[in-house]
Amino acid sequence: MYRRIRDMREDSDLLQKDVASYLQCTQVSYSNYELGKRDIPTDILIKLASFYHTSTDYLLGITDVKKPYPKTKI
Repeated sequence: MYRRIRDMREDSDLLQKDVASYLQCTQVSYSNYELGKRDIPTDILIKLASFYHTSTDYLLGITDVKKPYPKTKI
């Protein structure tokens, strides 16, 4: 998972501080997510999936399909 969030950031030509700003956390905290030194909270994982237009399953490595799941109506 940690490699995927780094790859997604680099593919988007963003710096850690850019993503950290979006997540409203410090660059150091975000760096710790990418390095696997700190677990990614669920709310941050959801924000990352939304930011990169993908699914949390993709970020977690459960699937290799980048396309997000269609939204469902409850």
